[in-house]
Amino acid sequence: MTNSHDNSIDQDHSQYSAINPLKQGAFDLSPEEKIAQIEPLMAEILDVLGMDLTDDSIKGTPKRVAKMFVNELFGGLLPQNKPKASTFQNNYKYGEMLVEKNITLYSTCEHHLLPIIGKAHIAYISNGTVVGLSKMNRVVDYFARRPQVQERLTIQIVHEMQKILNTEDVACVIDAKHLCVNSRGIRDYDCSTVTSEFGGKFKESVVKADFLSYIQMETDF
Repeated sequence: MTNSHDNSIDQDHSQYSAINPLKQGAFDLSPEEKIAQIEPLMAEILDVLGMDLTDDSIKGTPKRVAKMFVNELFGGLLPQNKPKASTFQNNYKYGEMLVEKNITLYSTCEHHLLPIIGKAHIAYISNGTVVGLSKMNRVVDYFARRPQVQERLTIQIVHEMQKILNTEDVACVIDAKHLCVNSRGIRDYDCSTVTSEFGGKFKESVVKADFLSYIQMETDF
């Protein structure tokens, strides 16, 4: 077994995972090793379902799914994919909240492994440092690409931005559709789930109200 990651990361996996339920040794296997182990398991599932794995259309599916799980859908479980935390001095002394809204979000429900699709809205008030706008999109994408629940994802995004910016003044709202509700079970296509996390000044009613009003503004370009 090859361990291609720093041992200190594995020993402190609970801090890294930001409360995702990861097991000890979660980072022991390389991505390639994980793909190699998942592929035959996926083939077994398809075989049990009755699929003909000799058919040209389906025979490559186990490997495709294994690669998709490890490198794409659940790429946020790979420590090396964590966005670099680079910040800049707020030399222009901008003191109001900055809002990045309508960040496209794709995640996967950890209960049924079905898609979660929605939008995230993030705001922060600088205490002297700012972050590149695309950083917020990358943070959302990184924590979304795991088996998730929306409440946890919302908290993770806020906590990560608080660490990057060294301030408690961060907020996030997510509005998303869960296909485990929309396409199975009750099959209510129109419903969506809204979660929020407010830190620091965003807990104040006036600041919170300003943020919520900003994300409701129409954006036409």
